Amino acid sequence: MVMFSAGDTAWVLVCTLLVLIMSIPAVAFFYGGLSKRKNVLNTIFLTFIAFSIISVIWVIFGYQFAFGADINGLIGAPTNFFLQGIGLEDLNGTIPTLLFVMFQCAFAGLTCAIMSGALVGRMRTKAWVIFVPLWACLVYVPIAHWVWGGGWLMQMGALDFAGGAVVHINSGISALAVALVLGKRQDTSLIPHNLGYAVLGAALLWFGWMGFNGGSGLAADGLAANAIIVSNVAAAMGLIVWTVIDTYVVGKPTVLGAISGAVAGLVGITPAAGFVDVPGALVIGAVAPIISYFAIYYLKPKLGYDDALDVWGIHGMSGVWGAIATGIFAVPTIGGVAGLIAGNPEQVVIQIISVIATMIYSFAISYVLAKVLDKAMGGIRVESHEEVGGLDSNLHKESAYNFN
Repeated sequence: MVMFSAGDTAWVLVCTLLVLIMSIPAVAFFYGGLSKRKNVLNTIFLTFIAFSIISVIWVIFGYQFAFGADINGLIGAPTNFFLQGIGLEDLNGTIPTLLFVMFQCAFAGLTCAIMSGALVGRMRTKAWVIFVPLWACLVYVPIAHWVWGGGWLMQMGALDFAGGAVVHINSGISALAVALVLGKRQDTSLIPHNLGYAVLGAALLWFGWMGFNGGSGLAADGLAANAIIVSNVAAAMGLIVWTVIDTYVVGKPTVLGAISGAVAGLVGITPAAGFVDVPGALVIGAVAPIISYFAIYYLKPKLGYDDALDVWGIHGMSGVWGAIATGIFAVPTIGGVAGLIAGNPEQVVIQIISVIATMIYSFAISYVLAKVLDKAMGGIRVESHEEVGGLDSNLHKESAYNFN
């Protein structure tokens, strides 16, 4: 009989707060610092409003459809709307169900906040506010059910400990789809206006990620400890490798490259954190920045898409690598599932299927949503003069820096 655990509950409470740090101040500072000075407030606003909208949707019906009883592998049964019927004593494993709801709410909000980075400087606020709830209902909730809520990918045996497919591939490919609908910015150069903000955001992301991955086993145990260790070492390896690449390519290390490498390493290890050991994490963390660097500096210019803050380049591409790498490096002594190296090549095939399914579905629905909104609203992109003058002054009538 499953019993309530005060230790597990305390741990997941802490991890939930850590993910909240990632969802709001971390992403806001990271993206805000990377954006142009004239758009910093709008960039921060996109993350805050996205998280707020998702939080409301999640407790009204989002959680229920994502984690309700499975219906044909596609969606959860809609029960407990507004969380009615879920009592204080109800448990999900050894923790209160309400705590599990909030933990997952933070993941959903973070995913949407991450997506906003590709769109900064050119999307109408009204369009974003309408897009977010539609995307949550039609993209995030179904994929969360497929992978974590008992859906067809979970039934197939796809491994995603903390959100390689659900969070990072999903946000990355969706961001790319909307960016394609929006078109290129008039000025595609993007020198961070305040790298200090970005460093602070990256540091908070690194810190919060320990709860993001460490809490995904929903218990205060050895698996949580392993998840934290492999997450930290993957981030460190990612930072080191990107710094080496920068030194070789441009002749000097850069702070922007260092924090980008750390985030790429964290993204890569996210789906694998509950299934791999330290050697596997070192490889995952080392390869992730190489893939993201290639995507940002070679693939993006060649294909010509305008992913402003490289959401697809870092979250999407490193997320794809991490999901597939999980099937390569999973060891049965950690998560109970063997990967390719441990003698189970079939797991790699399952992981590839989950990656392809997530990418196709997320891209298609996000692109169609953006296109429909673009037609219905007479355009989801800001006016030319607003883009040139800056969204802070034109859309919000505010300035981030008043020195009078």
